[in-house]
Amino acid sequence: MHLEYPITFQPSGRRVHVLAGTSLLEAAARAGVLLRSPCGGGGTCGKCRVRVVRGTVPPTPACARLFSPDEIAAGWRLGCQCEITGEATIAVPAESLLESEAQILVSDSGERIHGQPAVEKRYLELPEPDLAMPLADLERVAQAMPISEVDLATLASLPERLRASGFRGTAVTCEGRLLDWEAGHTEGSAWAVAFDLGTTTLVATLLNTADGSEAGVVAAMNPQIGVGDDVISRIAAARDSAANTLEMQAMLSRALQELIEQLCRGAGITAAQVYEVSIAGNTTMQHLICGISPAALGEIPFVPAFRAARRLAARDLGLRIHPAGRAFVFPNIGGFVGGDTVAGILANGVQHRSDTVLLVDIGTNGEIVLAHRGRLQATSCAAGPAFEGARIGAGMRAAEGAIDKVILADGDLVCNVIGGGRMAGICGTALIDAAALLLDLGAMDTTGRLLAPDEAPASVPADVRRRLVVENGATRLVLGWPEETRSGETVFLSQRDLRELQVATAAIRAAIAILLREAGLEPTDLEAVLIAGGFGNFIRPENACRIGLLPALPIERIHFVGNASSLGAKAVLCSHELRAEADRIATRTEHVDLSLDADFQMEFGMAMLWP
Repeated sequence: MHLEYPITFQPSGRRVHVLAGTSLLEAAARAGVLLRSPCGGGGTCGKCRVRVVRGTVPPTPACARLFSPDEIAAGWRLGCQCEITGEATIAVPAESLLESEAQILVSDSGERIHGQPAVEKRYLELPEPDLAMPLADLERVAQAMPISEVDLATLASLPERLRASGFRGTAVTCEGRLLDWEAGHTEGSAWAVAFDLGTTTLVATLLNTADGSEAGVVAAMNPQIGVGDDVISRIAAARDSAANTLEMQAMLSRALQELIEQLCRGAGITAAQVYEVSIAGNTTMQHLICGISPAALGEIPFVPAFRAARRLAARDLGLRIHPAGRAFVFPNIGGFVGGDTVAGILANGVQHRSDTVLLVDIGTNGEIVLAHRGRLQATSCAAGPAFEGARIGAGMRAAEGAIDKVILADGDLVCNVIGGGRMAGICGTALIDAAALLLDLGAMDTTGRLLAPDEAPASVPADVRRRLVVENGATRLVLGWPEETRSGETVFLSQRDLRELQVATAAIRAAIAILLREAGLEPTDLEAVLIAGGFGNFIRPENACRIGLLPALPIERIHFVGNASSLGAKAVLCSHELRAEADRIATRTEHVDLSLDADFQMEFGMAMLWP
């Protein structure tokens, strides 16, 4: 007998019934309450802390390591480690929630995309059948416009729809597949949704592909963060059981469906009027939305299940759009270089450029593309989630209360807080700012060691020196004193936090070095560096160059290109010719696998030294 218990989460009031043995983290995710879990449920980060206010949830050894006896007695538990044994009410503090109001880059250049869309609508006035021309209904439509395929359900409805409309109506096709016959003249509206599937965030854009216009953009956090905040955690979960793959697919499809519904409400249409979706994401995300286990991506030689683009029924992905609606999933380049990279190349025309260009998408999974004399090379590196504020003691995403900028003014550090008011933590952009300032002032040496106040050189102003505090033999940099913070506790950067940034930066830096070496180039040979993605568009390039995250080049060579993945996903909806181009890009691009490069560890070691 399987026992199921009701669990209520406060203050949202959301309730869910789960089986005994379900973790609090999983129960919360099923209730739509997303807890922070940067360690992927390993019980090490302590950021999924919740409090049991009614019922009993036994503590675990991990709780004993992170909570005092008094805190455990008061009901504090780690969501990822503690399991349901009965009915309970759980209080979730604000700091344990995944920030839903994070800065997510949803826009790009805003240019209307022109071309021949994949979804075609054509108004037809067909002759009614008679003895002189007893053509079958499907052939009658196919005489007027090319049709290569049709679903059985669409074919079954065709006779009735044709006769109800008096054989005057609009045929709807997608790449030659008949989707519908609509009464009347409806050529002016052909709805489709472009998805950018990020490991952390999801962005959806509603397009009227009849004229290429954009009708709305919405974004949300990826609910799979409850499983882990990087692709490695999700690959590990898929390896553990096939059920986990299907559960992650369901989580993602529900989130995408919510975005579709939100877009449709804003445009005054229904989801059934959406004929197609396009999906661009990293290789792992594209596997998961298709319900394909990415387990093989975690094993040498890191082979994906598919490379070429997939054309699928949207319903097979759990998406409820038009009953015959289609889904275009971008091609992959290699194990960890996926459709989002192809979309970025496509959106920026990198494959056609004659100059030497570097395209960089900075994030948990950093992706880098080098174009030189017609040659395309791409790689990816596991930078880790430090840029997203994870694995940082006071780290958080770029939401209200986060420090997003640190500058030196009048001899002291000045922190800008998103939304104004008291600070709650620090996000990745400010982390880069702080590291660059510490290096410039000489308060941190090239090995990454944060100097104690009595070791700091005279170049460190007195007010900054006052922020260098030594506790238990380790130096911390105070960003916010108790009276300046929401929690009433000091917000600081520790030596460990700076090491996390050092590792993430070194991974990107080493990957760039390997690509340049493969092409026989020096950083100074780069004529342009294109920064794509959500995080990259909020960083200050001079500070990114100072810490070595980007090559030390004149600032005018560094360009922000917006959400390139989203723009590429929109492009293939508005121009079916670009779908073949996407496949050509994936085939043509050389995948440089850093795990097989003998020099990567050496480059990484050298990159661990700050410039």
